[in-house]
Amino acid sequence: MVTPAGIGTAASWARIREGAGTEAVTVPDFAGIAVDFACQVPGFDPAAVVGRRRVLQFDRSSQLALAAAAEAVADSGLDPESWDGARVGVVLGNGIGGAATWETQHRRLLDSGPRRVSPRLIPMLSANMTAGYVSMEFGARGPSLVTATACASGTTAIGTARELLRSGACDVVITGGAEAPLTPSLVAGFSQMGALSRRNGDIRAASRPFDAGRDGFVAAEGAAVLILERAGDARARGARIRALVSGYGASADAYHATAPDPECTGAALALRAALRDAGVGPDEVDHVNAHGTATVINDATEARLIREVLGDRPLVTSVKGVTGHSLSAAGAIEAAVAALTLEEGFVPPTANLDSPDPEIDLDVVAKAGRETPVEVVVSNSFGFGGQNAVLLLTRS
Repeated sequence: MVTPAGIGTAASWARIREGAGTEAVTVPDFAGIAVDFACQVPGFDPAAVVGRRRVLQFDRSSQLALAAAAEAVADSGLDPESWDGARVGVVLGNGIGGAATWETQHRRLLDSGPRRVSPRLIPMLSANMTAGYVSMEFGARGPSLVTATACASGTTAIGTARELLRSGACDVVITGGAEAPLTPSLVAGFSQMGALSRRNGDIRAASRPFDAGRDGFVAAEGAAVLILERAGDARARGARIRALVSGYGASADAYHATAPDPECTGAALALRAALRDAGVGPDEVDHVNAHGTATVINDATEARLIREVLGDRPLVTSVKGVTGHSLSAAGAIEAAVAALTLEEGFVPPTANLDSPDPEIDLDVVAKAGRETPVEVVVSNSFGFGGQNAVLLLTRS
């Protein structure tokens, strides 16, 4: 995990467990925009990831993906020097591609003319290169894919990776999501939509999932990568299995470009498909790692979905109160958190939930996390275009 909560799984998980507040900072490049803050990865040194000679060859989104992938591969105990690369795939979620590269080079085109545009522009901005560079780095010669289902992309990637294992196309898949969308034009666009919190004077309390005073999400960057194998293969080599991806469901609202269907029809299809795929009943779900963006409509709609399909039994958390919303990376970060929740039996709190919305009739964990046995976790992701993806994870 490479997130605004920290670089590496241990650092990110520690801050998420604490749930102290939004890891946001004021961004000088956003001066003049109604929202002048975002959640950046603190102290990230791309040269340490790709080397000083290569650092200018990669957009920040690819740099974050490579950093997360390196930690995940090392944690898995697999050795890229000895694995059969033809049986290793890469599936990463990325919705926007090299946004910072695009803006920088477009400005250079306008200011200095076409001869000053970098010849690396196209491979740096193309969204597919997030997976392409990871496959090159680790000699993964199996399918190399990028899923682009907006804010559901990371979750879609993990579901797709699982299908590559089930079909026999791969034995190992490097999967997750990465996004680096913190550019002036993108933040201005989200701001003009009214999607972002405008708590410029109180940025630590800006992301407030399920709170009565929520007023929008906080834009973020980040990445998370997971290594997926068939359970039998992992057990045979004595791997540390953090969790099982037992179910996956996907659907479309077919309703609106940016607003969720208030009836939850499409989202319910995805959630029920994940339950059915896992052979799990609604009353067996212990915890929901919610999409929980802290926008007024999203949180209310997701709460209705959870209540109608799962009832009021599951503990609910949104980690975006800490990390902000990293778009395509969010689902992957939340899947990693779901796996850690299962492994440690600890449900992290939802940061900044001071005044629970009385219309949201759920057990949303706030103030402090809860030590409790957790056997089944659902992780929801929903994206613009009405794209829904749900993972169901169980203990190993």
